Amino acid sequence: MIRFILLQNRQGKTRLAKYYVPLEDSEKHKVEYEVHRLVVNRDPKFTNFVEFRTHKVIYRRYAGLFFSLCVDITDNELAYLECIHLFVEILDHFFSNVCELDLVFNFHKVYLILDEFILAGELQETSKRVCIFLMLLLFFTYSGMLESIRTPPYE
Repeated sequence: MIRFILLQNRQGKTRLAKYYVPLEDSEKHKVEYEVHRLVVNRDPKFTNFVEFRTHKVIYRRYAGLFFSLCVDITDNELAYLECIHLFVEILDHFFSNVCELDLVFNFHKVYLILDEFILAGELQETSKRVCIFLMLLLFFTYSGMLESIRTPPYE
């Protein structure tokens, strides 16, 4: 099970945080700091898996962003590395070469995308094509609802 997902830049600013287990706010900040310290100073020659308390952190660096997942110690690391890559590919599809500013200014879309393929800490959908189709359907439905709200009904 995924405990939490963090997207952080090299300076330690958390750009996205999604927790699937209840934590106090002070504990969340402590976790974010500790995870950043673990992954940013790690030699690129080492594996992308590191033990964290009683769990594992699986991370991957894309440009200046670290995508980190905390999972149970018995979970498959390679499956979660692919999960991170799938998330980045879907973000690339919607933002055409995603960057940190896309995450900051379109955080609501990023959370929608994340919620589409991870549900309650478990990987729900592994197909990139299905995720993109469902997201496009959701975006078009949502934009159609907004359009109907904006335009007054004809009499």
